[in-house]
Amino acid sequence: MESLLSFAFSVEFIALVFVIVILKSGIKFVPQNRAWIIERFGKYHSTKEAGLNFIVPFIDCVSADRSLKEQAQDVPSQSAITRDNITLSVDGVLYFRVLDPYKATYGVDDYVFAVTQLAQTTMRSELGKMELDKTFEERAQLNVNIVGAINEAAEPWGIQVLRYEIKDIVPPTSVMQSMEAQMKAERVKRAQILESEGDRQSAINVAEGEKQARVLAAEAEKAEQVLKAEGEAQAIVSVAKAQALAIRIVGEQADTESGQKAIQLDLASRAIEAKQAIAKESSVVLLPDSGTDPAALVSTATTIINTLNKQNGAASAARKSTESRA
Repeated sequence: MESLLSFAFSVEFIALVFVIVILKSGIKFVPQNRAWIIERFGKYHSTKEAGLNFIVPFIDCVSADRSLKEQAQDVPSQSAITRDNITLSVDGVLYFRVLDPYKATYGVDDYVFAVTQLAQTTMRSELGKMELDKTFEERAQLNVNIVGAINEAAEPWGIQVLRYEIKDIVPPTSVMQSMEAQMKAERVKRAQILESEGDRQSAINVAEGEKQARVLAAEAEKAEQVLKAEGEAQAIVSVAKAQALAIRIVGEQADTESGQKAIQLDLASRAIEAKQAIAKESSVVLLPDSGTDPAALVSTATTIINTLNKQNGAASAARKSTESRA
């Protein structure tokens, strides 16, 4: 009896363990951003996404575990020939993710290897359409073209290429030397242009300064001449006013008796001086009998002064005529 009970207990325990194993194998917890491909009897059955999932034990099995995250794959360095027949060494990084786990499992054997090889061939094809200078200037456009070509070809594999980045483009040594020489010549050219522009601007500034200096000097000289002329004009006006005032005062005094006497005395003095001047010019001087009369002496003095003035005027005119002929 005891042996029978122990046997029954053993059978129940085994059955319980078997049920637990079956339940455990039938319950699947798929991690986040992953997808499991389920096959039944070796044929595709379903795709299990993140969370709690159930399968039929011993019948269904997980044939593939695909990551839905973005993946980065290094593209090995390779040689490519540009449009102008320059051989380049190019490498890059490819970023992609799995959109359709079914296509990524059954559409291609190894989607990572396939998309890497596709990136290499597409890169060689795109570089062949461009010249060497354009590969450096239009690297962003080159990346866009490569991504578009890869996505078009990788659509049956359920793969989406997000971006492609060229890490390095290495031309041959001879081309590098030529490019360095070209860049050096371009720098020298720009330096010479800047230097010539500086010399030109300096010459312009000097010329402008000299021009302004001459203009200022001319304006200063003009102002000086104007001021000098105004000063001379004012001096002439002042002298004329003084002479007019003197004449007016003399005229006013001449109307008086003392003024008449002063005039007669002045004329007599001038007559004596005139006689002395005539005596220097000629040894003979004729005087009237009434030379002792003051009125006659004044009249004679006036006549002599007028005669001397005429002689001096004639001599001055002759001298000016001689100078003009010379």
